[in-house]
Amino acid sequence: MKMIMNDLKTLKGLAALMSLQTFANPYTNVTTDSALSDEMKVFYKTQLLQFMEPELLFEKFGKKVPIPQHTGNTIEFRYMSPLPVATSDLTEGVTPDGNKITMNAINESLHQIGYWVCLSDKLQWEAVDPIIAEVTKAEGRQAGKSIDTLIRDVVSAGSNVIYAPNYAAGTYTENTARGTMDGTALMTVDLLIDAAAALEAQDAPTIDGEYVAIMHPYVAADLQKTQAWQDAQRYVHPEKIYKGEIGSIGNIRVIKNTRAKIVANAGAVISGTDKYSIYTTMVLGADAYAVSELEGAGLEHIVKPLGSGGTADPLNQRSSVGWKAMRLAKRLIEQYMVRIETTSATNTMAAAN
Repeated sequence: MKMIMNDLKTLKGLAALMSLQTFANPYTNVTTDSALSDEMKVFYKTQLLQFMEPELLFEKFGKKVPIPQHTGNTIEFRYMSPLPVATSDLTEGVTPDGNKITMNAINESLHQIGYWVCLSDKLQWEAVDPIIAEVTKAEGRQAGKSIDTLIRDVVSAGSNVIYAPNYAAGTYTENTARGTMDGTALMTVDLLIDAAAALEAQDAPTIDGEYVAIMHPYVAADLQKTQAWQDAQRYVHPEKIYKGEIGSIGNIRVIKNTRAKIVANAGAVISGTDKYSIYTTMVLGADAYAVSELEGAGLEHIVKPLGSGGTADPLNQRSSVGWKAMRLAKRLIEQYMVRIETTSATNTMAAAN
């Protein structure tokens, strides 16, 4: 009892130092069971957001489109096609004919995902660390990774792709599909420059002045070993470096992240049935894709303490900690994103992620 009272005093002290507004986020709504004290709610909210938000990388670069409650499960994204250049001379005193704009509509449905764990009274009694707080931290990381992976899978399925060429005896051999890519089809500075040129040719808007490339750490390791990267990479905004950013090349900021998609056993044959893994690097412009959620249900953290189960738990043996989220991701303009596919010399046969 003394230990419990000390823990509650600690939590109250934390709550006094924290403002609920600090954790306000239009894209994240965190709630807990009504049986918990306000101090506990603040504490668990802090834990969840602290460990979830650093995991949201692909979400960071999507166009945020919240969905109001009670408007259905589907959202319609609308965007206007670019206007043509106007070079014809105007006739003096004559008003030219008006022109029409072309609006494009894309529909997509929301997805609800979630996870929970059951904790026994015996485990909570015997655990050295405060078990609910530890589970909340782990679920925060899990929620962030799960949401970001959902977005990653949508973004990585785009139609604009550059396949790294094979290289042998000083000669590059073009690949037009994954199945022919061998262990020499590695990431290079030239591939990044080509991807940026493809975006620029489509007038893809930049993200804070530059494009962003998200690549797997194994691919980043291959790139960082090249002389071209070592000679040219730089930091343009050292005070605003993204988590995992390793530098810039040209007008691309390069970020390494373990959620960059890996397609296992999809390249050229190594031996028998073993094939090279294919790594995808996404090079992104602004507004290439949208991410959305239902306001008020973006993320819900639910803690059911011991004694809250009623007749379903007559001996107060179980509590639970869980989360659920409503999320949506949709590619909007394919020309504003490019997928570079490579193999990796650092790990030739990595598992799919």
